[in-house]
Amino acid sequence: MTLPELLEESTKWLLWSSLALGTITLISFLVGWEQKFRLFGAAAFTILLAGSSWAFSESYTAPLIVEGAVYAPVVYDDGGELLVAQASKDFPNDAVQPTLEQLAGNLKGGGRHGLVHVRLRAVQPEGKGISRPVILGEVIRDLNKNTTIPMELGKNES
Repeated sequence: MTLPELLEESTKWLLWSSLALGTITLISFLVGWEQKFRLFGAAAFTILLAGSSWAFSESYTAPLIVEGAVYAPVVYDDGGELLVAQASKDFPNDAVQPTLEQLAGNLKGGGRHGLVHVRLRAVQPEGKGISRPVILGEVIRDLNKNTTIPMELGKNES
């Protein structure tokens, strides 16, 4: 069962449970049972769980998975217009573009507006204790239009 299906099903069960607990609570107040306040608490908590489950199911979006993409950890994210991921030493060249598309596709709006540059870099050793970052690829994610624009290497390597 996928997460969206689980959330939908759990919301239904929690709503029915809260209705049943609410009915039992109402009866307990009318009859004067000693457990009426505990039942009220359980009913209220079940309603809160149902509401939270529904809200999460409405806001959840599954992560984008691009075929051919390889895991690259994010090493820099300014929260605005630049995100940099680190490629491993044995990173395949044919995985650069799919990895960039997957990283860009999984960006959430949050505090970001407009264009976000997504770069994939590798660290190239220059000498003893010295290394230089090399940009393997870059894409621009337009969060307003929800599109990814590929860039050619050499145009912007700052």
